[in-house]
Amino acid sequence: MSLVLQDLKLTEGGVPFLNGICAEFPRGRLTTVIGRTSAGKTTLMRCLAGLQGLDSGHIRLDGQAFEAVPAWKRNVAMVYQQFINYPHLTVFENVAFPLRRKGMADGEVRSRVQKQLETVGLGSFGERRPSALSGGQQQRVALARALVRHAPILLLDEPLVNLDYKLREQLRDEFRRILGAQTDTIAVYNTTEPAEAMMLGDHVIVLHEGRVLQAGTPADVFDRPASALVAGIVNDPPMNLIEGEIVAEGLMLGTARMPRPIHFRSLPPGSYRFGIRASEIEAGLEAMTGRVTYAEISGSESFIYLDAPFGPVAIQREGVHVVHNGASVPFRLPPHRLFCFDSRGDGQLLAAPGAASQGEH
Repeated sequence: MSLVLQDLKLTEGGVPFLNGICAEFPRGRLTTVIGRTSAGKTTLMRCLAGLQGLDSGHIRLDGQAFEAVPAWKRNVAMVYQQFINYPHLTVFENVAFPLRRKGMADGEVRSRVQKQLETVGLGSFGERRPSALSGGQQQRVALARALVRHAPILLLDEPLVNLDYKLREQLRDEFRRILGAQTDTIAVYNTTEPAEAMMLGDHVIVLHEGRVLQAGTPADVFDRPASALVAGIVNDPPMNLIEGEIVAEGLMLGTARMPRPIHFRSLPPGSYRFGIRASEIEAGLEAMTGRVTYAEISGSESFIYLDAPFGPVAIQREGVHVVHNGASVPFRLPPHRLFCFDSRGDGQLLAAPGAASQGEH
């Protein structure tokens, strides 16, 4: 049983916010929806919650029509980007609020709320006010209030976006544990962060300008992005995309020549868009040389941006590597790690690294 979307369309001011959305959200699995800002993620959630109307299309919950059900009858729980808690209520009463509104007996309220607070790691915080909590703790209160309802649909709209990096990492692990236990819930999690989408999701939907570009398991989407556009969205930093050609002698990338990878053998000569992840470029190996335009150190990783013979390229290296603007850096693009996309439109995937290319270097 699941939540199924059939050709959802919504246009405002002549701008298509949802452009023929078709998707399925299975029960008992966490679906992450990844897309850049303005992809339509929040609009989609508002439509699922009944807070936003549709121009056309159908929403089916376990086979039953859902789009005409008013918001107050939909029994949908939602966690927002902001920590929406009632400042005058204790943590316990914040979480109990939706149950008390339903008129649930006090004993049942206390049992369910305490159990939920313990699930999110706040079992001893019930008598505190939200102002006495950290940002991460406040977001856990909001999550507990959503979960305690036992709603069949749980929507999480970038719930970690306003937290610092370290806290986000910690809560990702906790969310995975907590949401993984919701075996009878349809859980949908919006994010712009590739790591979050791949780490949390059992199922991933890639959204762009109101269109579904791809849907599948995290491994499917990461290993075989449907297009160059998808590859840019699901990689951080975005996958390097290089305009070039397949010629009889190999590959031409600007003025640089490379051997032709085995997994490109069925592709005819012509113009293509080649892709490679920043983490898979081998810096320090003499094959090509680029000039540093920018470099930054982020935690235990270094990011080096070069002006290469074929255009700009980003390199991601483990550890701290100090380089200066204008410095010359040798690098190599391992042929067996290259993707090939159509040079037109979104850039349909034509060839990807796989078992046939693992032995090639």
